[in-house]
Amino acid sequence: MELKHTLQLTQKPTLIMTQRLQQALKLLQVPTLELQQILKLELLQNPLLEEVDEEEEVQEEPASEEETSTAEEPEPVDNEEQLEWAEYYQDGYEASPGRPDNSADLPERVPVTVPTLHEHLQGQLRMSTDDPELTQIGEFLIGSIDDRGFLMITVEEVVTLIGKPVERVEEAVKLVQSFEPPGIGARDLRECLLIQLERKEMGDSLAARMIRDHFDSLKDRKFAEITKKMHVPITQVQAAGDIISKLNPKPGLLVSHEEPRYVVPDLVVDKVEDKYVVFLNDRHVPRLRINPSYRDMLRGDRSRKDKTREYIIGKLNSAKWLIQTIEQRRKTMVKVMKCIVDSQEEFFDRGIAFLKPLTLQQVANQIGMHESTVSRVTNNKYVQTPRGVYELKFFFSSKLQTDAGEEMSAKSAKDIISVLVEAEDRSDPLSDQRIADILKDRGLRIARRTVAKYREQLKLLPARYRKRH
Repeated sequence: MELKHTLQLTQKPTLIMTQRLQQALKLLQVPTLELQQILKLELLQNPLLEEVDEEEEVQEEPASEEETSTAEEPEPVDNEEQLEWAEYYQDGYEASPGRPDNSADLPERVPVTVPTLHEHLQGQLRMSTDDPELTQIGEFLIGSIDDRGFLMITVEEVVTLIGKPVERVEEAVKLVQSFEPPGIGARDLRECLLIQLERKEMGDSLAARMIRDHFDSLKDRKFAEITKKMHVPITQVQAAGDIISKLNPKPGLLVSHEEPRYVVPDLVVDKVEDKYVVFLNDRHVPRLRINPSYRDMLRGDRSRKDKTREYIIGKLNSAKWLIQTIEQRRKTMVKVMKCIVDSQEEFFDRGIAFLKPLTLQQVANQIGMHESTVSRVTNNKYVQTPRGVYELKFFFSSKLQTDAGEEMSAKSAKDIISVLVEAEDRSDPLSDQRIADILKDRGLRIARRTVAKYREQLKLLPARYRKRH
């Protein structure tokens, strides 16, 4: 058999993600706050783009359907005849250096700095002692505390590393453990809980004795076993367990240097008379248009091909495409949300028990788009409704079959399980099998292991941990 090299030409269709198509998909996926930052950056980079003031925006006419019906990449502009400037700037507007600025002078916001856990502890150390040696050991110990608030080094290791006496290291450990929040500087969970009880002047209480002597049984909530060993009524053991459950197992997380994340809804659903209306919550997103002052630069000799003219034409194409893409994004988001509202109208009227099973593919088929487009629209976005603020992914869930042949959302089943557990007799809590039997009596076919999975997702304890005496 002879081996030789050959060259062959083949043709096959391939999907190429152009840079502008990738940007369009990114703009569709990002939430409103991130979009606001992207557009502000575009305003700085593209001189042809400018932001429309609120007063001017009211006077402007809405763009036609032909202008905003597509977010495809625009064709290159070769001459001035193809530049439809009137579609992108306000009639009669002329840029003027002396144009008055009506914006109010707002005070500059001063960023608030939140101290870290280590800074919080070091501040208390400096206020607690003026002993240089004790301060040195304390700073070393504080540097060995993790985010949970636990000391991740032993006394022997500290003595070896810094060469200080054991007595001084033990003294520094006690000093650090006296800081706020209570329980900080503990070497394990048992010591952390005991420190918190001592700060409450409960160092000799039943709860403290349970932690010191029967910690393993306490973790498994084996109250009957603790009762036999300590010869104490089980009601008292249970009451002590309730006290322990209110202690903080990770006190270091109380001093977090992370700023809170606020949810800003991207869409709003409001009920007007008997109908639900959907609109975008994008009043803080800049409204863009093309600055008409650059049209005079293109009115010269059309045959001239200088760098300035080519630069303006390139920026014009970019600005024109961006405006179209933003408008298409708005239409797509509203269209997807309207479809969700139409499919889940009973939920908005009556609550989560009436949430219907819904998939991305079903929405995509109804609005005539691809499933990946719907996924990008619903990713990391929130909607404000008369029933609260929800993530758009909340309205999508798998389906469960009922004896009547109807379909029920998995989230509705979780809600039923949560209601059953909340209303149960705590002296005889419902097991997963009993919950499955109750749901079967109501016509919902669901297995015990599925109930256990939903219960864990709801962060509900098993029946033996929920039992009360």
